[in-house]
Amino acid sequence: MEAPLLVDVRKESCTDHHHDEENDYLGVKSLKDAKFVLWNETVKLWKIALPVALSSLFQFLINSSVNIYAGHIGDIILSSISVYTGVISSIYLCLLYGMSSAVATLCGQAYGAGQIQSTGIFVQRSWIALSVTSIFLLPTHIYATPILEFLGQEKGIAKIAGNYALQVIPNMFSYAISLPIQRFLQAQCKVNAIMFISFVSLVIQNLLLYIFINAMDLGTTGLALATNVTGWVFALALTIYASCWCKEGWNGLSWMAFSDLWAFIRLSLSFSVMTCLDQWHGNFVVLLVGQLQNPVIALGSYSICMNILGIYAMLLFGMSIATSVRVSNTLGMSHPRAARYSFFVAMFESLFMGILFMIVIFFSKQQIATIFTNSDDMIKAVGDLANVLALALIISSASLVITGVATGCGWQVMVGYINLACYYILGLSLGYFLGFIQHLGVKGLWGGTLSGSIIQILVITVIIWRTNWTKQVEQTANRMQKWSPKGIRKEMI
Repeated sequence: MEAPLLVDVRKESCTDHHHDEENDYLGVKSLKDAKFVLWNETVKLWKIALPVALSSLFQFLINSSVNIYAGHIGDIILSSISVYTGVISSIYLCLLYGMSSAVATLCGQAYGAGQIQSTGIFVQRSWIALSVTSIFLLPTHIYATPILEFLGQEKGIAKIAGNYALQVIPNMFSYAISLPIQRFLQAQCKVNAIMFISFVSLVIQNLLLYIFINAMDLGTTGLALATNVTGWVFALALTIYASCWCKEGWNGLSWMAFSDLWAFIRLSLSFSVMTCLDQWHGNFVVLLVGQLQNPVIALGSYSICMNILGIYAMLLFGMSIATSVRVSNTLGMSHPRAARYSFFVAMFESLFMGILFMIVIFFSKQQIATIFTNSDDMIKAVGDLANVLALALIISSASLVITGVATGCGWQVMVGYINLACYYILGLSLGYFLGFIQHLGVKGLWGGTLSGSIIQILVITVIIWRTNWTKQVEQTANRMQKWSPKGIRKEMI
């Protein structure tokens, strides 16, 4: 089994004066100390962040492949699949992904604390919780057509999207299995396995799409079949890997997964608030952009900017997961300074990357849109949004690191309330005022909503800065006592 993520640095350099007897960092008092911490944390963070970023890229390409083949079938099919992805699937994906963050917190802290045998039980509880949630979400797929028509979609598109939603119901349940097991493996730093399985799944899916669409001409049924098979191949491959190569954490299916199950479901749902409010905020902005004057140019230019931001966010997502793992592991190991310093290093490096990308945007704002369109009006509109896009890059850099810290510490509920106040009450209100009342268009609407993100970052940064990390270690120990299975709980006393 792999060693805990916070390694025994004394084995690497037994004379190093930067660590005390408990193997946590000593206080940084010199430039040499700062350089040591920066290098040490950078290595640990990027060992996780880079494979996670590549995994995200492969999984993004899995979704993009469906759209590519849909586009070759016909424009209305592409529009229908895009509507399903943007509306129906975003509902369950945000909720299930947010609920799985409970596994990220508990498994990361348990792994750091040496309570590895608890992690497999947490995964099984999450499987049950996410599967039950998926059952309750079935009406969003069964009644997708009337839902989309109610939201104003054209009837032909809504009908095709609704039929496709029925066909990909098995894929929704595959996420209930794959998301918790991914969190389980990430907590143990087994991210290379996820990256490899993601790549293999991408290859399998494209082979299936070629067979079902090009060779057999199955249309949307072929798209759904490929999606379902790929989703379950990915989920089962991760489960097989965990059961074979993570034996200390995975001891097979256990009845202990049903203990404290209702409390665990409530915990998972409460933890999902942060993710759902964050992701659905973006959907509200898109709906508002569509109500602006000249909506074709407004939506098109905003969509291009979101694509650019999304590509950058894949790299940042790796850093977010890495921060979550580092913070949760080190809190579990009772290393408060390591948890605090990992946040500082992650924030510094994410902001540094954001500044680099911002400079690229500034120097290429007249050319970058040509990758996506040949329309002069659209290129000009994207150029006008370049400054706001550059600001969004910096904000995303900080926001995703904060999300990682929140997940690692178990602050999802608190951050969810902050997101509600900053994103919806402040950001959307100011965005609506600037975009519609002051007639500043996309620039005003987007810029106003970003102000809410800036306030969110400032508020949570102040909270992190003032956090007593020693108390966080104590809270982590209490959390392990509360949520570990009863048999394991006795061993901890």
